[in-house]
Amino acid sequence: MNFVISNDKLSVTVSPCGGEIMSIKGADGTEYVWQGDPEFWVRRTPQLFPFVGRLFGGKYTIDGEEYSLDIHGFLRDSEMELAKKSESSLCLSLAANETNKALYPREWVLFITYTLSDSTIIISFEVQNKGSKVMYFGYGGHPGFNVPLAAGLKFEDYYLEFSQECSPNAVNLSDTCFVVDGVTPFALKEGKWLPLAHSLFDRDAIVLCDMSRSVSIKSDKDGRFVRVDYPQMPFLGIWHKPLSEAPYVCIEPWVSLPGRQDVTECFETKSDLIKLSAGDTYKNDWSITVG
Repeated sequence: MNFVISNDKLSVTVSPCGGEIMSIKGADGTEYVWQGDPEFWVRRTPQLFPFVGRLFGGKYTIDGEEYSLDIHGFLRDSEMELAKKSESSLCLSLAANETNKALYPREWVLFITYTLSDSTIIISFEVQNKGSKVMYFGYGGHPGFNVPLAAGLKFEDYYLEFSQECSPNAVNLSDTCFVVDGVTPFALKEGKWLPLAHSLFDRDAIVLCDMSRSVSIKSDKDGRFVRVDYPQMPFLGIWHKPLSEAPYVCIEPWVSLPGRQDVTECFETKSDLIKLSAGDTYKNDWSITVG
């Protein structure tokens, strides 16, 4: 059964499966979250752990052993437990178990807390290392938002606005969406704006680095917007289903990158993964604001 939290500005529905936000509705009834039409993409706002993106061959090594892990890890398909709930806050938990340890051999417990503050959903992700070995893991968000947000508008009426003028680089990806060497400058209009067009995603996702840590979906023809703030996330994926006219866009803040082309990744040496010592706790707060 889904959970609902609300205040006078927002009503947010969260599934216990992966802690996925299923709906964000404003006071006027506007639905901001993509509703999972299977023609384009069945998911809505999955959380990504313990890896972001694809691993080459679906394999990686840790402790000298090889393991299999599907794209974006297993959290998004894991049933979480209710840890705490109030009218405007919800905390869900997931712990290491025999099923997920066969995919990722570590002892841990994680918590995802959603807290409403005015028109903002604060997303707090916490991992506690309960074992005796260092944890190596990735984390990211993958929220999809309806575009257009208003009747009578079209996808191309919207743009992404970065909070500060910046000169981002795009992480180079192969045709099969694995990381290859280097980055390529990614031009924004006047250093701040990316007009939306379906053709942006003909080669799948755009993955940026060296950009501002806040981006908004906006249109000059409507006052509604979505802003995603990700102060601890150095990478940003932007995506919708390739070669389609999908009416949504995903704004994906990540702490780490997908696997490399033709490389079976060793988690101990993959430099962008989080390294969490035994007994330590990792926390990452990001947020979604709508209006």
